[in-house]
Amino acid sequence: MKQRQDRNEIRAVIRLEDNIIEKQDKMSDTKRVKEIDVLSLLKKVASRKKEMIIFVSVFFIIGVIVALEQQKRYTSYVVLAPEATSMGMSQNLSDIAGAIGMDIGGGKSSVDAIYPDIYPDVFASTDFVVKLFDIPVKVKGQKKTYYNHILQDTEIPFWDYPKLWLIKMFGKKDTIPSTNVVNPYCLTKIQSEVCEAIVGSIGCQINKGTNVITLSVTDTDARVAACMADSVKTRLQNYITLYRTKKARQDLAYSQQINAEAKAAYEKSRQKYASFADANSEVVLMSYQSKLEDLENDMQLKFNNYSQTAQQVQKAQAKIQENTPAFTVIQNATVPLKSSSMPRTLMVIIFVFVGVIADALWVLVLSQAFGKKK
Repeated sequence: MKQRQDRNEIRAVIRLEDNIIEKQDKMSDTKRVKEIDVLSLLKKVASRKKEMIIFVSVFFIIGVIVALEQQKRYTSYVVLAPEATSMGMSQNLSDIAGAIGMDIGGGKSSVDAIYPDIYPDVFASTDFVVKLFDIPVKVKGQKKTYYNHILQDTEIPFWDYPKLWLIKMFGKKDTIPSTNVVNPYCLTKIQSEVCEAIVGSIGCQINKGTNVITLSVTDTDARVAACMADSVKTRLQNYITLYRTKKARQDLAYSQQINAEAKAAYEKSRQKYASFADANSEVVLMSYQSKLEDLENDMQLKFNNYSQTAQQVQKAQAKIQENTPAFTVIQNATVPLKSSSMPRTLMVIIFVFVGVIADALWVLVLSQAFGKKK
């Protein structure tokens, strides 16, 4: 019995091995068929050399034209590290979570409504971009505003001419009259286009782990890119400073108003006391002495009130300084030496590669489809 069982087990193992070998043979056969199919397709494409030369030549010429027409662009960077605005353990936990790519949202809303995560939204806002229009720049020795530089020095590629012509012929006309005055709430069509161009050329990236801010400005002129990167850094710092100190400045204005009123009341009370004392210096009646003491007490109360309001003014001034954010500049804006746009050689190579793919598509699919229709 044991010998029969052993024989049956051996036969089962042999059958299993045979099945595995058969499956492996089938898989290898399918792989060979696929390899043969791919090779046959490649041979078919390569056999029609004339068509390949035509496709590659056409796309090569297009690539050269596009590469030469494309303006070189330069990008300048500024790296900032804002001061920590943490208040308590909740913000510390939020920072730790941010370091590992998580966001628990703790601490931000209780500290500041404008935190680094929404700086890119600030950059894209019309109010922020419009204030960049009047920044003076120097292009090829000529001074002009950044707004005029975008309008005058940005070349339009030839492939955009049909689109611009169609927009001019059939697009909606600008109902807002052209003017040199910039109103953020009512921009003209040209001003809106310049605004969109600026939004596309400035960037702001935030490292959520370290809160390091990287500002970038791209322009066709390297010096303009560096100048605008430095200006954008200053405008962002001023924007955040004005927001962070808005409440403190309001408190300061109110404290100064109360202090001015208290000072006027004290000076009026002092003059009243001095006039009464001078007019009745030789009078020894108790009624006059009592009146003089009342005036003195009133003057002292007004002085105490004036002193307290003066202290409140000092505290409000200190609060503004306390709320003023400090940005540490890790890297200042520098004039870029190399272009940040795609190299022209690489652009031509990409077009040639697209030409090869277009030729393969024509040979394997389109030519057969057109042949069947005929």
